[in-house]
Amino acid sequence: MADYHFVYKDVEGASTQWDDIQRKLGNLPPKPPAFKPPAFEPAVDPDSVPKDKSWVDDKTEEELEELEDDPDLDDDRFLEEYRKKRLAEMREAAKISRFGSVMPISGSDFVREVSQAPPDVWVVVILYKDGFAECGLLMQCLEELARKYPATKFVKIISTDCIPNYPDRNLPTVLVYNNGAVKANYVGLRSFGRRCTPEGVALVLCQSDPVLNDGQSGSDPSRKTVLEGVRKRLIEKVVAEHEDDDDGSSSD
Repeated sequence: MADYHFVYKDVEGASTQWDDIQRKLGNLPPKPPAFKPPAFEPAVDPDSVPKDKSWVDDKTEEELEELEDDPDLDDDRFLEEYRKKRLAEMREAAKISRFGSVMPISGSDFVREVSQAPPDVWVVVILYKDGFAECGLLMQCLEELARKYPATKFVKIISTDCIPNYPDRNLPTVLVYNNGAVKANYVGLRSFGRRCTPEGVALVLCQSDPVLNDGQSGSDPSRKTVLEGVRKRLIEKVVAEHEDDDDGSSSD
C-alpha cells in the first residue's frame, strides 16, 4: 500500500513566525517582496491624441501623405503647412542618402546613372584606370568630397568602358553633368592645380556652376552660396593645420 502525504502551501508571500525568527538569525534568505500587479493603463485612443507639431513629427512619410485629405488638417492651416514641410524634408533626406561615396558604374549604366539623373542632381564622373598614380590621387579627393557633399552624385568608370580607345595620356578625366548635358570637363590632374587637394578640386568644380551640394543649402543652392561654403571649409582646414603645427612646436 503506497504512502501518501500532503504538502500544505500557504498564500504566496506569506511567512510563519518561525521563518521570521530564522531570517533574523540569518538562517534564511530575506523574504521576497509580495507580488504586485502593474497598474492598469487603458490603451491610448489615437483619436484622443492632441494634433500638434510632435504628432506630425511622429508620422512616417507614408502616413504624412495619407493625411493630405485629413479634414482636421483642412481646418488647421499651421499643421497643414507643417505637414508639407516635414514631407519635403523627408524626401530631401531620402534623396541625399542615396549618395555619399564614389559609385562604380559600367558603360551600360552610364545613361541611367548619369544622363538620366534628376535635373536637380549634379553628377561628377571620373574616367580612370587602375595602376595610374594620378587617378588614385584624384580619386581620394573625390571620395572626400562625396562624403562632404552627399547631395551631389559622384561616379567612377574605367575610361575605355565609357569611351572606346580613350587615350591613357588624358587620365584622369572628370566630366560634370546636369540635366542630361555635359557642363564641364577637366582633362588631366593639372586641371586641378599643382597640388591636388579636396579643397582645390572643390573650387575648380564650382568655378561656373553650383556643382557641390551638401544638402543643407536647399534643393537649388546658388553658385555664390556653394563657393562660400567651399572657401569656408578650406579656411577651417588651414586654421586647424596651423593649430596642429603650433601644438607640435610647443611640445618640442
